[in-house]
Amino acid sequence: MTELLMDVLDIAREQVLERGVELTEEQALQCLQLPDDRLPDLLQLAHDVRMRWCGPEVEVEGIVSLKTGGCPEDCHFCSQSGLFPSPVRAAWLDIPSLVKAAVETRATGATEFCIVAAVRGPDDRLMEQVKKGVAAIREAVDIQVACSLGMLTQEQVDELAAIGVHRYNHNLDTARSHFPQVVTTHTWEERFDTLRMVREAGMEVCCGGILGMGETLEQRAEFATQLAALRPDEVPLNFLNPRPGTPFGDLPVLAANDALRAIATFRLALPRTILRFAGGREITLGDLAKDGMLGGINAVIVGNYLTTLGRPATEDLDMLTDLKMPLKGLSASL
Repeated sequence: MTELLMDVLDIAREQVLERGVELTEEQALQCLQLPDDRLPDLLQLAHDVRMRWCGPEVEVEGIVSLKTGGCPEDCHFCSQSGLFPSPVRAAWLDIPSLVKAAVETRATGATEFCIVAAVRGPDDRLMEQVKKGVAAIREAVDIQVACSLGMLTQEQVDELAAIGVHRYNHNLDTARSHFPQVVTTHTWEERFDTLRMVREAGMEVCCGGILGMGETLEQRAEFATQLAALRPDEVPLNFLNPRPGTPFGDLPVLAANDALRAIATFRLALPRTILRFAGGREITLGDLAKDGMLGGINAVIVGNYLTTLGRPATEDLDMLTDLKMPLKGLSASL
């Protein structure tokens, strides 16, 4: 068995590194099953793939919550659901505060600013706030604006594209087979429909998920290849940060080596995609964050997340400097 698992790296080196052909689901599973003593080889291969097909630059992004809490959906990992006794309260951010966050984000060297709302999908009030917010940000600072507003209608997709939102985030969260254990108030297919409309409207597709939600290694491999089939422009990788009051509040934090194996495997399954460090990496990896950056990651969210604390932006920027990884310039992403 060990010989078979070692062989998958030789196969991946020729298939992914040399030819740019992503892993199959079976190959992804074999990578996820590699023993710890093979992890450095897996990480090195993933880094080589990242450098070959994406280059050395790192895209930096900041996110802000325009509408927090009170969401009607039951995503079991999320403290913003109004169905769980979590401590997050519903709140709206005003436009001046939104612009201030965008300006501060740009000052870190970030080229991407994502407006997020805890909703099933945007109503008229939220869409109006987003339109005003995007216009005000564009007037104040030179930065790409992305949105994450839940499931969309075709009309809403068209409106966001028209106001210049260049990338839309809507995570599939987990493997299709595991999704019913994570969310029951909407389906995986409903999420996929929004992503299809976003791509057809010409916006970039940002779609990832959360690892460590009780999925099996087989389902983790399934998820990696389902994302690859979607051909997303960006995949944010989150790691479960169990939140009090949620159904997943008592799940264990994903082991660091399992997280690193997943990072490298997702890179081999998505050789040309922006693979972004996102929520939960601080508690999952701690000081091993550099290993993730050297294992296929080529983008980071800096600062805090929606309801949890991240690392200070300066720490991530210092890490990138130490690793001699240049920041992606704004002009390159326009």
